[in-house]
Amino acid sequence: MTEPAAADDAPPALTVCICTHERPSYVRQCLAGLAAQTAPAVAFEVVVVDSGSRPEPARALREAVRLHPAARLIALAAPGVSLARNAGAEAARAAFVAYIDDDAIPAPDWVATILAALAEQEPPPALIGGRILPRWEAPLPAWWPASLRGVLSIIEHEGRGTYRTSELPRGLEPYAANMVVHVASLRAAGGFRSAVGRHGTVLLSDEEVQLAWRLQDSGHRAVYDSRIVVHHQIQASRLDPRWLLRRLYWQGYSTVVTRRLLGAGRWSLWAKGLRRAAVVVLFAPSALVPRGSVRLLAPRWRLAYSLGFVVALLRPPPTA
Repeated sequence: MTEPAAADDAPPALTVCICTHERPSYVRQCLAGLAAQTAPAVAFEVVVVDSGSRPEPARALREAVRLHPAARLIALAAPGVSLARNAGAEAARAAFVAYIDDDAIPAPDWVATILAALAEQEPPPALIGGRILPRWEAPLPAWWPASLRGVLSIIEHEGRGTYRTSELPRGLEPYAANMVVHVASLRAAGGFRSAVGRHGTVLLSDEEVQLAWRLQDSGHRAVYDSRIVVHHQIQASRLDPRWLLRRLYWQGYSTVVTRRLLGAGRWSLWAKGLRRAAVVVLFAPSALVPRGSVRLLAPRWRLAYSLGFVVALLRPPPTA
């Protein structure tokens, strides 16, 4: 289901896309943040993509969108965040689409800052990643590894620069919780790959990283700009060792899928796989610790990541 805009309307300067699955309460808060933007309402449109929600949350979502004058709703029969993001890009009336997670709340100047950043450079970058600050639903536990804040979709670096250069810290990557993409370039690159991306309880990720690197490798610019800020609501249910271990297993799996889709050499992957297999053997005894315990967490999260890497390596490469 989609509700098209009037044909005689002038196209907006920006399309904002929210992809969601059965979380209407978060979408309401995100839409409230968009309603409070300093940019004129005519400067942007909002596309909400319902990724296969069941009837009851779908009805609640329709009501939330109905109350937001600038929003349109697209309902997909099948779940999958990559499918939803591609549908949002197809529905975009603007030249650029700004993706924001349903559980993120934009800063009041989010749209205005995006438009200013696009206007500063000619031609503008094909992709801009922004800053993602945490809004905790519960305090971050003391046991949470400091090096793993990123798995909660947090980006706190201040500054600007081009990805995969010395202008930015090593390993800094874009997250679609706060990311702007040139629609024509996104479509030309084949969109977000359906072989990755969240789908139900499967925590595959890195679809936005793949897109960014494909754009860069084809000659487009992909940059980071910390002036573009959203506040990501970190769910209390994620602050649990079981969620962390499951997330890292799928991150290891996603790393292999991403490298294959980006054309990594077979032998390079297998060399890394042998090292990951050694980690699995070395830390296998730590798997005897109950999953809800925080004991021996350092070897256990390394085991989870390495196990996901090895399992993905032993499976056939993805085709999409």
